[in-house]
Amino acid sequence: MVLAEIQADIQALEQDEALYKETNFNSRANAIDFIDFHIIDRIDGLLQTLEQRKELESLKLEAEKVKYELEKIDSNLFKQLREKIRMGMYTGSSFKKMIGEYFEHNDNPADNIGYDNLDVFMNSLLSDQAVPEPTMEREQEMVFYQKTPARIILEIAELANLGPDDVFFDLGSGLGQVPILVNLINGTATKGVEYEPAYCNYSNTCVAQLNLPKVEFINIDARQADYSRGTVFFLYTPFGGEILQTVLEILQKESLKRTIQVFTYGPCSETVALQNWLDCVYGEVNDSYQLCAFTSL
Repeated sequence: MVLAEIQADIQALEQDEALYKETNFNSRANAIDFIDFHIIDRIDGLLQTLEQRKELESLKLEAEKVKYELEKIDSNLFKQLREKIRMGMYTGSSFKKMIGEYFEHNDNPADNIGYDNLDVFMNSLLSDQAVPEPTMEREQEMVFYQKTPARIILEIAELANLGPDDVFFDLGSGLGQVPILVNLINGTATKGVEYEPAYCNYSNTCVAQLNLPKVEFINIDARQADYSRGTVFFLYTPFGGEILQTVLEILQKESLKRTIQVFTYGPCSETVALQNWLDCVYGEVNDSYQLCAFTSL
């Protein structure tokens, strides 16, 4: 009965023609997850307990074949999309329209915690490089790298109201998704400030491959960066304690020269909200899973 159930699951995926259409990325991502966690993992567990090893191994090969075919569709899809970005075909409204073709409004539930298939899409869209291991030892107050959820990046791009004269800074830019996506959506010049050289090299390679001349990544400690052109700043809690306070003092000095916006995500929002030179205009600062926006006074 168990083997028949697994076989039926595999056949259902093989016969679902919709999964093999390029635009059905969301359904395909769910199917790949199903194969990994509900078929292959299940078979691996059964191999330890059932005697029908030959039948189970045959089913596993069949499941892996279906998974390979689905992943091949995605690989070709993202190769084509990256080439169109490189050629300048996806910028501003055309980039947002392209995302909409793969993700309807209800494709990703209104769950404000964790990652979803939009993140899977963006991860593969922007680069096919292997993610590098960090090479630098972090200071105690520096936070280990986590990607900003893609839905948060889209929210920033919508709320910031960026114009041609703005310069967007991401402090602790990691693998570079925030500056790259903000540039693609708004056309604004963007800069990433990143302490880890391996991440910075990865990000700059992405920029070169996608041909995005207005995006730059700088390998420097955030306390030493030049923010003189910055008008909009984003922090996904890249550090805390004295480092965060020092960086906020630097941004305060910049705010004396021009009005700036500061966007935050994660625990740092509460600290930023305590700054008497900033006014929170969006979000709940005590909710680490909400984007917050501040404007200088």
